Order: sequence, then C-alpha cells, then structure tokens
Amino acid sequence: MSNLRFEALKTAFEHKTTAVEMPEGKVKDYFAQNVFTREKMKEYIAQEVLDQLFDDVDNGRTIHRDIANVVAIGIRKWAMDHGATHFTHWFQPLTGGTAEKHDAFFTLKNGALMEEFSGDSLYQQEPDASSFPSGGIRNTFEARGYSAWDPSSPVFLIGDTLCIPTVFVAYTSEALDYKTPLIRSTAALCHAAREVCAYFDKQVKHVHANLGWEQEYFLVDESLYTARPDLLLTGRTLMGHNSAKSQQLEDHYFGAIPARVLAFMRELEYEALKAGIPVKTRHNEVAPNQFEMAPIFEDVNLANDHNLLVMSIMERVAEKHHFRVLLHEKPYAGVNGSGKHCNWSMSTNTGVNLLAPGKNPYQNLQFITFLVTVLMAVQRHNGLLKASIVSATNEHRLGANEAPPAIISVFLGKQISAVLDKLEHAKAEEAIIINAKKEMKLGVANIPEILLDNTDRNRTSPFAFTGNRFEFRAVGSSANCGAAMLALNAAVAEQLMLFKNEVDARIEKGEAKERVLFDVIKKYIMACKAIRFDGNGYSEEWKAEAAKRGLDCETSVPKIIDNYVLPSSIQMFETTGVLSAAELHSRSEVKWETYVKKLQIESRVMGDLVVNHVLPAAKRYQTMLLQNVLAVKQVFSADETASLNAMDYSIIKQIEEHSGAILEGVEHMTDARHKANRQPDERSKAIAYHDNVLPLMADIRDHADALELIIDDEMWTLPKYRELMFIH
Repeated sequence: MSNLRFEALKTAFEHKTTAVEMPEGKVKDYFAQNVFTREKMKEYIAQEVLDQLFDDVDNGRTIHRDIANVVAIGIRKWAMDHGATHFTHWFQPLTGGTAEKHDAFFTLKNGALMEEFSGDSLYQQEPDASSFPSGGIRNTFEARGYSAWDPSSPVFLIGDTLCIPTVFVAYTSEALDYKTPLIRSTAALCHAAREVCAYFDKQVKHVHANLGWEQEYFLVDESLYTARPDLLLTGRTLMGHNSAKSQQLEDHYFGAIPARVLAFMRELEYEALKAGIPVKTRHNEVAPNQFEMAPIFEDVNLANDHNLLVMSIMERVAEKHHFRVLLHEKPYAGVNGSGKHCNWSMSTNTGVNLLAPGKNPYQNLQFITFLVTVLMAVQRHNGLLKASIVSATNEHRLGANEAPPAIISVFLGKQISAVLDKLEHAKAEEAIIINAKKEMKLGVANIPEILLDNTDRNRTSPFAFTGNRFEFRAVGSSANCGAAMLALNAAVAEQLMLFKNEVDARIEKGEAKERVLFDVIKKYIMACKAIRFDGNGYSEEWKAEAAKRGLDCETSVPKIIDNYVLPSSIQMFETTGVLSAAELHSRSEVKWETYVKKLQIESRVMGDLVVNHVLPAAKRYQTMLLQNVLAVKQVFSADETASLNAMDYSIIKQIEEHSGAILEGVEHMTDARHKANRQPDERSKAIAYHDNVLPLMADIRDHADALELIIDDEMWTLPKYRELMFIH
C-alpha cells in the first residue's frame, strides 16, 4: 500500500536549488523598472500636466478628469511599451488581501478593434461589491461598488498587466476596503500634527506618517504542503506532535541561510526591487524554516501597498522554487509564530523626525510633546488598537511566549522613562527657562544623547519605543497593515487635536505658550502612566497589574472586536473623519463573520483529518498488534503469553482510548458547530465558536498527537513536524 507521506518526502528530497539569473549591474539599474515613477512620467506626459498632477497629489486635492485623461494616455503608452496587454484596478477589500479584475487595452468601434484606455478607465471601475465582505452595509442584491484611482501610489506592472492602486467604496460611498480609511487617517494625522508643529516651527507644511514593516514567514516544500490538507485549506497544521528538535537550541536564528532558500530570497528581492519595493534585510528567524524580510521606511500608504504586493510576489516566486509560503501567524504549534512588526513614525517636510530627540531645547520640547501625545492616544484607545490586530489566525500567536501579550502596553526604556519622570515632578520655572534673549532652556539634561540605541529592547512589549519610532509588534504576519495603521493614525490625530484645543484655549487667556505646553505635557505624562510598562509582559503579575490599571485584558477575539463600536471609538473615528459609525459597525460584522468562517473551515478539516487519516492508521496498527497477540498465543504457553504480549496490550488499549476520545470529540465538535451556526447574529456565532468549538478542537488534537507517537511511522500518512520544518 502506497503512503502519500513517503511519496511526498521522496519528492521533497529530489528538489534542488533553482538557478536564479540575476541582472548585471547595480540595484539602481533595475530598481522600480516595473513602476511608472515620476521620473518616467516626464517621458510620456507634458510637463504642465505633470506640474498640476504633482501639485494636486502632494496637497491632497482631487485630480480633475481632464488631467486624468492626459495621464491615462501616457500610462497606457508606457505600459504597452513594456508589453502590457491588460489593466486592472488593484484594491484591498475587507478580505485582508488584494483583488483585481483584468480588462484588455482595446474596445470595439464600428466593428473594428481600437486601443483604448481613457481617463474614465483610469479614474474608476465598477467591480461587483456584493461579492466582497460589507458587514451588512449593503444588501446582497445591491451589487454596485466603485474602485477609484489613488494617484498617491504609483501604477506598476505585473507580467502583462498594468496594476492601478485604487480605493474601493460602496455605491452609497461607504468604504469597503482598508486603503480608503488609511488615506483618510494619514490626512487627519498630517493636519493635526502640522497644527501642533506650528508651536515650534512654522516652516512645517506637511507631516508624513511613515511605516517600515518586517515580514516574517515560513517556507515548506510544496510536496509536503500538498500532503497536508490542513496546511492546504487553513494555512496551519491542525495537528502534529512537536519535533524532538525544534527551536530550543536557538541555532536557526540568524544562522546561515540554506542554499535553496537563499535562491528563493534572491529572486524574491529582485522581483520586489523591480516593483519599487526597497527591500533591504533578510535573515533566518527563530523557528526552523522561518525567515524574515524588511524594507526601508516609506510613506505609510505606499508601504502598505508594497507589503501587500510583496506577499503576492512571495507566493509566486516560491512556487518556482518548489516551496509554499506560510503567512499564517501560527502554522506550527509550540514554535515561534510569525508577526509583521510595524515600525511607525512621523516626519515633517523640513526633514525632522517628530519622534527623535532634537538638537536644541525647542526641538526636544517638540519631541516630548509628540511622544507623550502618542502615549495618551495608545492609553485611551488600547482596546481599539488590540481590536485592529486580532483575528482567528493571530489569536494563536498573541499571548504565547514568543509573541506580544494580549494586553497593549508601551515600553519606553530607562532613559526616556527617567526624562518623563523628571518632567512630571519638575516645576515649570525649573523645567523651562527663557532668558532675556528669548532663548529657551529645557531643564532636562542629555535628551540629545538618547539616540537609537538608548536602551535594551523588550520583546514582550506589543508597542515599544525604539529610539526614533514606535514598533507595533502585535500585528499578524498575514494581516493588512492598514487595519492597525489607520487606527493608530486616527487615535494620534484625535489626541493631537485635543492637545491643540487645550493649549490654544489657555494661550487665548494670555498665558505664555511655553508655560502652557509644559503644563499640558506634564498633565499627559501623569495621565498616561498606566500604559507604560517596561517589565515582562508574559508574567502573570503583569496581567493582574494591567487589570488594576484599567487596561483592556480581554483575550477572546470576538469580544475584543467590540472595541470598534465603543462610543469612544466611534467618536474618535468620526471626529477625525476616518470612519463613520456605519462603517465601524460593518467592519466589526466582517471581523466576526470572518472569524466564524475560518473556524468553520478548520473544524471541518480537522474532522476530515482524524476520520480519514488518523483513525484508519490507528486501526491498521491496532489490527497488526492484535494479529501479533494471537500469533504469540499460538506459539507460547499461557504464562509466557501474558508477559510477551504486555507491551502490545498496553498500546492496543491506548489506541482504543485515544480513538474513542477522538470519535466522541468529533461528535461533540460537530454538534457545537451546528449550535453555533444557529446563533442569531455574527457576534454570538463568533463567541460560540471561540468558547465551545475551539476547546474541543484542542482536545481532539491532543489525542491525535498522542496517536502520532504510538502508531508505526510507516503507517502515518501525514508529514510530521520534523519533516515540515527541517527539509529545506
């Protein structure tokens, strides 16, 4: 009898390093060659049109359709000069991935084919909105939705298709994607931050939110992947006993990259660089067959587009190297999960990083102002920020000892904490001194010296300050960064607005600006102490302390999602113009519905695996042992038989007990799933799946993993952890 596992193993061992043809020359020679950059636009579009286009884009104004028509002609010519035959609006529905519908560059006129790509085609398309998640914001029979050009993100080529980054909105104008509210949030943050910057530097005209993502992922040989229905259908292993050796020796982290993997990485980087994605870093991660890549910082909207694009490129390149990419946050139980650390900062058009210590007292006062404003925003909306990163897949990673805890806190480090503590206890006349020349002295020494590496890092912090930026470590590896970034941008924008309102009100009463700034900063430092924590986020003591501090300690994903529709969240999003109450309710519905569907699929796949793979293997091995027991009885005496069959008796009994428990567990799991499906709304369904279905899946897994250790290796049909993680 053939064994699919052994056939897959044989094929995996036959896979060798795939040759990669890299171009000659330097990276700059092919960087962004598949992108219609501003420099390339000059070859295809008149300068006066470009001047108007760039001015509109840089200042956030709507592009006039006459301009769009001229730009479309240039885009089409560039694309066709580079082999494009089709175009698509590339958008980000609430599925978490990207979507596209391809149209050819021609139309029929008077029976003849004619090349065509108008401003209307560039500006807007109409994909079927009923086929994407809307969270009840649209009726199923109301299909109309629009994708509209985002000119701030350049168009690019994938193969023979021109991809146009777009927003996606309903016929009634509500956002049905992540890009629309992300763009709104960056505009809100820019405006609010610019207003606060005016206290320190009136030359600041624009503030950018920046993002540098770190993408973690696993690779697995394609033959082993296809022999695991759970990986194929859910992205994670629903069962599998831990390998005797996994990550405990810490020998994989930053180790030498295997040749076959390195070839994949080289081609991945080449394709990413051609797409204008400035990838810079690659290395082995903690777990076997786990890796990471990271780019240089970019504007948050473009960086998010690039992260979604690179995930797509990863999957395409991996297939050429006979790999499959696992972007699930926890594809293997008991080993390091995968995150997508989002390094976030704010910078001005004058070249100043608002989260970096300055070179003079005014710049340092500005730095502290923005630092404590972010702390206040994170404290006030810590539950919402957690809701922005939770999912059915990230649930398995959060709270584990290799990932951030399910409590949002901020790590600042000793030096920054010491500065804030000193300011908290200082008097205004001690902290801010203005001499006769109107020069200000800030009574906190050494702030310019606390640069990038002013303190050790804290891997247990989900939101850590790392010298000139905040690292949101809790974002999942498969997530759209936009979900977390738009919530963070909006929360900080709102807090900056509140800060300015309070400061302006006191200045209007005649108080000195510097004195008012200090007083409000000091007030914020005292008010946000609950969110600051530099200790071990994994400890039970911290969980108890966090609850005392009033932080959100909920661990149930369906209940965490409630934070989207809290009055404080609705007010914050509506005040900043990022999302309406209707849009927030729809997003919570989508999140609950997605959670339910993922667990439905997982539980059904698990039932299939144990019934059609695990139990038949157990029965075959048990039958073999029973036959051996009978054979021994025929050859040996009764006294000898009892001794000789003792081990077989024990194994036969264990198999029977575990098999019976699995059958009973599957029955209970199926019943729990049916009951959950009958709940009156998506939230109730999600809670029922979390509370009743998920624990039963864990119990079934325990018994299946126990059988894996007992059953003859040659009879086990599913590739094991030692094979999935150690075959390169």
